[in-house]
Amino acid sequence: MTTLDRLRGWKLAGVIDDVQYASLSELVRGERLSVYVELSAALYVGVLLLVGGLGWTIRTYFTNLGDPFVIATLSLIFAGSVAYCLRHAAPYAHTQVESPNLAFDYVLYLGCLALSVLVGYLAFRFEWARQHSDNGLLATVGVFAVLAYRFDNRFVLSLALTSLAGWFGLKLPAFGFTSPDALRLSAITYGAIVAATGAALYRQAIKPHFFEAYLHIAANAVFSAFVSGASAGQSHGLYLIGLVVLSLSAIGLGVRFRRFAFVAYGTVYGYAGITRAVLPHLGSATAFLAYFFITGTLVIVTLAVLARRFGRTE
Repeated sequence: MTTLDRLRGWKLAGVIDDVQYASLSELVRGERLSVYVELSAALYVGVLLLVGGLGWTIRTYFTNLGDPFVIATLSLIFAGSVAYCLRHAAPYAHTQVESPNLAFDYVLYLGCLALSVLVGYLAFRFEWARQHSDNGLLATVGVFAVLAYRFDNRFVLSLALTSLAGWFGLKLPAFGFTSPDALRLSAITYGAIVAATGAALYRQAIKPHFFEAYLHIAANAVFSAFVSGASAGQSHGLYLIGLVVLSLSAIGLGVRFRRFAFVAYGTVYGYAGITRAVLPHLGSATAFLAYFFITGTLVIVTLAVLARRFGRTE
C-alpha cells in the first residue's frame, strides 16, 4: 500500500478532510516543496556574516573609527533590536509562543551578536574591562537568558548556555585549575548544572520546549569530557567505563523517548571514546584498517537503520 492509498483511506474514514488530503497529496507527489528550513538557514547565515563583517571592520579600522563611535554603533544595534522585539512580541507566556513575523527572530539574534561583539571589544580596548571580563561574560549570559525566555528563542538560549561554558573556562585558571583532569571535571560539572537547570524549569512548566536545548548542550559537554578522559590520564579506565554507561543510557533513553539525536550522541561519542582507547593496542596497519572498516561500517549501518525507523514512526 502506497502513501497515497493510505491518505485516501484516512480521507474516507474521516481522519482527514478534503483540504488536508489535497495538501498532503501534493507533498507526497512532490508538487509542493517547503524551503522554510533552507530559507531560515540562509537568513541565520546572513546575520552571522553581517556581524562577522562588522567585527572585522571594527577590528581593522577601530583606530580610525574611534572608541565612542564603535561603542555607540554596537549599543544602538543592540538597543534597536531589543526595542523592535519588544514592540512586536506577543505577551510573555510559559508555553511556546510563535514569532510574530519572519524577521523577528533574526533581528533578535542580530542584537545578541552585536552585544557579544560589544563585550569583546570593551575587553580588547580597555584594561578595566579585561580585569572584569569574567563578570562581563556572566552578565551577558544573564541578558541572553532573559531575552531567550522573554521572546521564546532557542537560538538565543543556546548563546546563553555556550557563553556560560566560556565563563566556566575563564574562571578555571583564576582558581588555579589548569590540568586536563580539572578541565574535564569542569565540563562534566557544567553539563550537570545545565541539565539540572533545564529539568527544574521543565518540571515547573516554564518553557518546557526549551528542555531539549539544555540537554543537547549538556550532552555534548559531558560526552566530550568523557571521550577526552577515556584515552589519557591516570583515570582513563574510569572515564572509559563512565563513557560506556553514559552512551548506553543515551541510546536507551533516546529510543524510549523517540529522540534520535541522543541515540546518535551515544553511538558516535561512544565509538570515538572506545576507538581512542583501542588504537594504541592495534599492532599493525592491517589490524588498524580492519578495525575501522568493520566497526565504522557497523556504526554507519546502525545509525542508518535507526534513522529510518525514527523517520517512519515520528
